[in-house]
Amino acid sequence: MVDLNSIREPGRRAPAVPREPVLDPACWTAEEMRAGAAYLFHLTPTHVDELAAAIVSVEDAAVPIMDISRNGFPLPSLGGDLSDLRREILDGRGFVQIRGFPVDRFDAAQCAIAFWGLSMYLGESVASQNAKGHVLGHICDIGQTVANPNQRGPYSHDTIPFHVDCCDIVGLMCLHPSKSGGESSLSSSVAVYNAVVERRPDLLGALLEPYYRDRRGEVPPGMPPWYKIPVFNFNEGYLSTNIEPTYMGSADRHDGVPPMTPQQREALTLVQDLAAELRLDIAFERGDMQFLNNHVIMHSRRAFEDHAEQSGRRHLLRIWLLNKGCRPLPEAYFARHGDPAVVAWPGGIVGPDTVLNAPLKAFDT
Repeated sequence: MVDLNSIREPGRRAPAVPREPVLDPACWTAEEMRAGAAYLFHLTPTHVDELAAAIVSVEDAAVPIMDISRNGFPLPSLGGDLSDLRREILDGRGFVQIRGFPVDRFDAAQCAIAFWGLSMYLGESVASQNAKGHVLGHICDIGQTVANPNQRGPYSHDTIPFHVDCCDIVGLMCLHPSKSGGESSLSSSVAVYNAVVERRPDLLGALLEPYYRDRRGEVPPGMPPWYKIPVFNFNEGYLSTNIEPTYMGSADRHDGVPPMTPQQREALTLVQDLAAELRLDIAFERGDMQFLNNHVIMHSRRAFEDHAEQSGRRHLLRIWLLNKGCRPLPEAYFARHGDPAVVAWPGGIVGPDTVLNAPLKAFDT
């Protein structure tokens, strides 16, 4: 097994070179994360009071949730801490779990306001999470299944393989955990890449070449129902990882898309196995907010059993944040969205009739 500590110096980054081990602060092991639990940020009573006051100011001014900005959501002391967390997400370990928001003190709309307002300290803008234009997502089981090529895992109770989302930072807020299961698993994609270099360099070439991806029914105007992008991408000395096994596995249902080669399948399985081996499991507590950098962190969710009562069913809010220039993304990242000369920054999902909106109820999805 690769000795990750031998190619890791905390806080240091060196220019990433294809086919060589990568030195990056986002290369970590689950053991060191568990040992220090530095990824956990606990809200203080002062932080909670600031969030409560900001919620009241938004409500008093009748500001729509999509219009809440950082300037309009003052957090005098927490704001400075969030700036530090943003740097950690973008340039450090790549993720943070914020704990201690008392959801029982607030109604669902107020929780959404707090989540959105806090998120504005971490991202520059938001992206649509589906063809319906949801910029405030609701992760809950509404009867969908990944077995249907036109449906998606977040709206099911299925296990979701290790993947990344179509944005720079994904944020989640737990309103209700499941009865059992549903744990969040995170894995450093830098550590996974280094393990591939060490163990199976013969499969690295497949992961550096484009894989076809299925849009699973969410097709922007004038674009094909598929696109292509490698798993491991290098640009200007940065490694960025992009993997969506469900979307990759169903792409060949479209005319003109060849099936994966045996080497591609083996390489994709290897990445999943390594991500599972190196993963950090985090059980969501009520009020937890998790933010992670999709370019350096892969995440998955275990299958879960829900409570019988709808009011207690597993329910997470989700936001997709964009940070233009967070790292120099390669041109392949624009393949999902269009011509780089036209698309300012890659991120989000749109369809022919997409209108951005922020539904406050879970089953408006």
